[in-house]
Amino acid sequence: MMDTQQSKRALIADRLREARKMAGLSQGQVAKLLNMHRPTVSEIEAGNRKVSAEELGAFAETYDVTVPWLMGETPEQLDIDDPRLQLAARELSKLKSEDLDKLLRLLASMRDSNDKTGDA
Repeated sequence: MMDTQQSKRALIADRLREARKMAGLSQGQVAKLLNMHRPTVSEIEAGNRKVSAEELGAFAETYDVTVPWLMGETPEQLDIDDPRLQLAARELSKLKSEDLDKLLRLLASMRDSNDKTGDA
């Protein structure tokens, strides 16, 4: 039972960290938005502190994700029909080619850094 709870907390911590990064926010910014201390956000993302239902709801709202996704109850992949994915595609199509190249390099570097830390 304890292992299941620990793995669930680790999954939630991973999803919270991923959602924060996707939202382009630092732990400090999130702490300020949610009226928390930055170390609290850090402890939650490290899986060292439990997250209350109210906090999970606030994180989901801040990151524009669902609570079930944060809890690992829905697939990690975005659905092709997801309006956020369609919005992202529309916005990407408006970028100048050199800006798109910069963005793709940034995304690749983020993926590479995740691979090196074992987060992927």
